[in-house]
Amino acid sequence: MTREAMLWDPAQDGDVACHLCAHRCVIKPGKLGVCAVRENRDGRLVTLVYGEVIAAHVDPIEKKPLYHFLPGSKALSIATPGCNFRCGFCQNWQISQSPRRKGGGVAGEPFAPEDVVRAALDAGCRSISYTYTEPTIFFEYAHDTAKLAREAGLLNNFVTNGYMTAEALDAIRPTLDAANVDLKAFRDETYKKVCGARLEPVLESIRRMKTLGIWVEVTTLVVPGMNDGADELAAIARFIASVDPDIPWHISRFHPDFEYTEAPATPVSTLRAAAETGRREGLRFIYVGNVPGESEDTRCASCGLDLIRRRGFAVVANALRDSLCPRCGTRLAGRF
Repeated sequence: MTREAMLWDPAQDGDVACHLCAHRCVIKPGKLGVCAVRENRDGRLVTLVYGEVIAAHVDPIEKKPLYHFLPGSKALSIATPGCNFRCGFCQNWQISQSPRRKGGGVAGEPFAPEDVVRAALDAGCRSISYTYTEPTIFFEYAHDTAKLAREAGLLNNFVTNGYMTAEALDAIRPTLDAANVDLKAFRDETYKKVCGARLEPVLESIRRMKTLGIWVEVTTLVVPGMNDGADELAAIARFIASVDPDIPWHISRFHPDFEYTEAPATPVSTLRAAAETGRREGLRFIYVGNVPGESEDTRCASCGLDLIRRRGFAVVANALRDSLCPRCGTRLAGRF
């Protein structure tokens, strides 16, 4: 479904200037933005993916991953086709890259915002997760759905590459409760070569989310030969700690996919070393993803008591009492 886009201005000669993501595309009449789902139609910017859902599932919130946001709860996860990045290691490339690979073609099933909210309530979910592809590129749909979700008593979270503008964050702030941001590397040249983007806007989004009161967790998929150097992982951890040492850092194992089928899976030893580096840099909550049984539990940062024990995506024990450690009374950072 097409719908007039948010966050754009007319430009010269019938062009339109999109202010949704940090690409800040200036789009000529009849052409698409970098995301391939926003089009200049007769001097108006329209979104091609409003309500066009290509994936919808009920997931444990831990799958996002969000470990300090409604632990043990369910989220209705939705996505439309498209992304403003072109990562060659994308685990969801069949849906995230489909519009670009098809020259702008969009394939999805209609799912109106009010129907999304109803489905989430019927499934016993506590939140809606805008995920799998990139919520920034279906911003209008996410914006309208999130507003209705809040009115119905549901919370909202983004799983995002963080490449939105300050204007976009300000617009979604009233209804966005949490976000997991993929911080894919800490070198601008990697972002340019692999993602077709820049590093600094992602860092600024993390800072701004924190300032706006949105709960933030960060994920880094550690890809051998791309971002697995000790110095780079230390720089990522140092940056996160500079924003807030209570931000959870999810260090995830890479498995070969899409254009990176020749790269090996990440050695578990690399992930363990990264976790130790993160602790040295001052981060209090570090988790290793895609390795069952490895650094899954949440411990009190003050006394070390196991507060939340997990097995895969399942919470098997939660000792929190009103967000507090039952032994020392320290409040666990997050949204519970």
